[in-house]
Amino acid sequence: MTNIAKPTDTGSWFPVPEEPDLPDDLRGLFAKARERLGFVPNVFRVYAFRPERLSAWFSHYRQLHQPSEGLSAADREMIAVVVSAANGCLYCLVAHGAALREELGDGVLGERVSYDWRRAELGPRQRVVCAYAEKLTLRPREVTQADQQTLLDAGLTLEEAWDVAEIAAMYNFTNRMAMATNMLPNPEYSAQARPG
Repeated sequence: MTNIAKPTDTGSWFPVPEEPDLPDDLRGLFAKARERLGFVPNVFRVYAFRPERLSAWFSHYRQLHQPSEGLSAADREMIAVVVSAANGCLYCLVAHGAALREELGDGVLGERVSYDWRRAELGPRQRVVCAYAEKLTLRPREVTQADQQTLLDAGLTLEEAWDVAEIAAMYNFTNRMAMATNMLPNPEYSAQARPG
């Protein structure tokens, strides 16, 4: 029988590899995160248990977070927050709540979206995006082409409608992995992009 790992500061129930033991590309990813954020997100540290999958996941993450004309970086983080709130994912809600506050440049609005997007005074296009992401998360069997049409009617392209669906689907996966590993958010996220 394999011993179960004791949780670390990441909270992980799985072993968290030491950074020097990681492949070069992941050590580079950790260094870039430390340079940009001042810390290494626990999602990287926990996912490093399976290094090849962390690389694949991060490549996918980066593609999905490339802003487009009709779907900004803030919109993409908003999808992550709405999905994470619907799933009750502590790690992603805290981490992406911080990213949303930063992308919006409005800590109050970012907080409101995190707690209740319906009452956050979002614009019509943002409300449509949030409603779609939440429905795909909570009631995926009820999603129809009419839901896709609401995204198109709100001004998104077909490619952007695909992105909304793919971002929501990816965060459903990421939320479940965060919860399956007991991943805890880095304390640093809590202080980021707060109203002064």
